[in-house]
Amino acid sequence: MIIATHTEKEPADEATPFIDTTPNRDHQPDFPAAAMTYCVGVTLEDGMIFASDSRTNAGLDNFASFSKMSLFERAGDRVIVLLSSGNLAGTQAVISMLRQNGEQPDCPSLWNAKTMFDAALLVSDAMRLVDERDGQHMTKNNTGFYASFILGGQIRGEPPRLFRLYAEGNFIEAGDQTPYFQTGETKYGKPIIDRAITRSTNLSDATKCILVSFDSTMRSNLSVGMPIDLLCYRLDSLEVTMRRRFDPGDQYFSQLSTEWSAGIRDVFSRLTDLEW
Repeated sequence: MIIATHTEKEPADEATPFIDTTPNRDHQPDFPAAAMTYCVGVTLEDGMIFASDSRTNAGLDNFASFSKMSLFERAGDRVIVLLSSGNLAGTQAVISMLRQNGEQPDCPSLWNAKTMFDAALLVSDAMRLVDERDGQHMTKNNTGFYASFILGGQIRGEPPRLFRLYAEGNFIEAGDQTPYFQTGETKYGKPIIDRAITRSTNLSDATKCILVSFDSTMRSNLSVGMPIDLLCYRLDSLEVTMRRRFDPGDQYFSQLSTEWSAGIRDVFSRLTDLEW
């Protein structure tokens, strides 16, 4: 079963990203401030968490909502989650290619990949094929192909694994020291995750932390916005039982935001004063 939600409104492409040549790429935004997104994937001892916003835009006055989370689930066999960011036409083409390959029994696909590493290679191959087909035409209009993904999940017979795929198709895997990946507007939510989440953090606490990171990001960058798609996966369950979308005005999210803000103010008021 493949799940992807979207609105009836035709989504607009996100604006062209800059080329990031800094060595510490994971700490840099993938897009200019006018065309941000925010996606997070976390791997824990108890399972995994995936979250993404749903806002896309092609300018300050042209916003649309489109899910950036795709789920490939076959209960008892595999759960694979793909979070996408970048040029919307490019990410859609990559995901459509992966789905189409899955409909052909003899074609390598996410449905018959033996490991999550094999799944990452398949996503990488799809990215490069789309870039080869479309990239040269987009470059003529000073846009260029750009798509970036967070891929994670579990295939029966191996532990959960989490990957970050860059626009060029190369990728890295999360480990004990770095159990999470972000893409898009990372700088506002990263300090919160760094302070609160380790591999041993339980799913409940990590989920709250991820949602707080979204709240902080949306407060500081209006181009990241609701709805927020959230999925929690329990280790070795090989099925998804916890998935939720937070729409604007969601009662729980609003309460969490209020409690977090009040907690920050309370802690700040109790910090040791500087002696001059």
